[in-house]
Amino acid sequence: MESRRKIHPMRWLSPTRWLVLLALLAGCSSSRTNGGGSTAASTSSTPPSAPKIASNDAGATANEPDAGAAPAKEEASVDEPTFDEVLRVLFDDRSNMSSVFSACPSSLAGEARVRCLYDERYKGDPKAANLAYELWVKWKIVAGVEQGHTMNGGFRGSIKLEPAVPIKDDRKHLEWIVAAMRDFDQFFSEMDKHAKEHGGALQRAGSPKPYRFRPLMLRFMRSVGRTTPSAYAHDWTIAWNVNGSLHTSADAVRETLFHEIFHLNDFARVASTGWSRPAMGAIYDPILKKCGAQSPCLLPYTPNETMVRGGTYYSFQQNNGDSLHEYAAELALRYYREQRAVLRSLSPKPKAFKCGPPENGKTWTLMRDEFFGGIDAVPACP
Repeated sequence: MESRRKIHPMRWLSPTRWLVLLALLAGCSSSRTNGGGSTAASTSSTPPSAPKIASNDAGATANEPDAGAAPAKEEASVDEPTFDEVLRVLFDDRSNMSSVFSACPSSLAGEARVRCLYDERYKGDPKAANLAYELWVKWKIVAGVEQGHTMNGGFRGSIKLEPAVPIKDDRKHLEWIVAAMRDFDQFFSEMDKHAKEHGGALQRAGSPKPYRFRPLMLRFMRSVGRTTPSAYAHDWTIAWNVNGSLHTSADAVRETLFHEIFHLNDFARVASTGWSRPAMGAIYDPILKKCGAQSPCLLPYTPNETMVRGGTYYSFQQNNGDSLHEYAAELALRYYREQRAVLRSLSPKPKAFKCGPPENGKTWTLMRDEFFGGIDAVPACP
């Protein structure tokens, strides 16, 4: 089974992988106030600006995409970032932009000026500049920097985060993220093809929003003296730690991104609680009540094997905002893993999660129908 490791503050990879700690707030530990991001053991911090919502933090708020009649493409109705937004995210660590405007004057035409911004931001590493610009050209992903701030890491204490430009030794993060986006493009094309051949559709009739994996804002940062959080998500933005303990391989990065992107979609459906809380709470809460933190009891119900050091499965770990948000993101990741393995005839294929206890099949169906148009390439249970 492929390895994935996302950025969560207090999780470690299963027996076959090394222990990991991360801080993704209640929806992937977020470092901004209001976030519902996904940082497992971190609580939302109070950095600059917007509320978060993504990966581990509870209570995140996200910008919702247009709810109009969306075509079958995930991001078709979403506006692309403006020039000013690109400028802000690329250089959010600078209070004085005079050198940027001098290097990239308004006399440069359209896209040439945008390209100039990337060359200026990634000065000294043209390969990194090309990769970051590829993210922009192909997926309208702006790869810039996070604002410096101190995150409230909950029981882990305060975590200082600084802006980081992923050049030279850190360029590998851009390489892995570009590879992940190529994979997502392929995956959703394969899903679309499967739907046409076997029924289902990426955009169900009457579905309020399509599933979006682009465009996004990508903000790089570095934790000082720590390796958590690996990442957190909020407001269609993913913050990425170049020191993140989970970022060890292309596969781990790809799966982390999928997890974080789910958080963004979850809170875009229902900004106050995420779609997952009202949709799956009546199924999830009784499992938690029955098992508590007992890992052997939770094992049949956990979508993935990631565990928190000194705790239990990440998808059921408490002290992490509303843990249901992490369960839902892990379930989405499990869905992606299983569909991808079947569609590409990968081996070995993960065991079908939906064929476990009845609760698994119920949450699987809810997830599949709400976010993935009812498409399921995994064979029916015996």
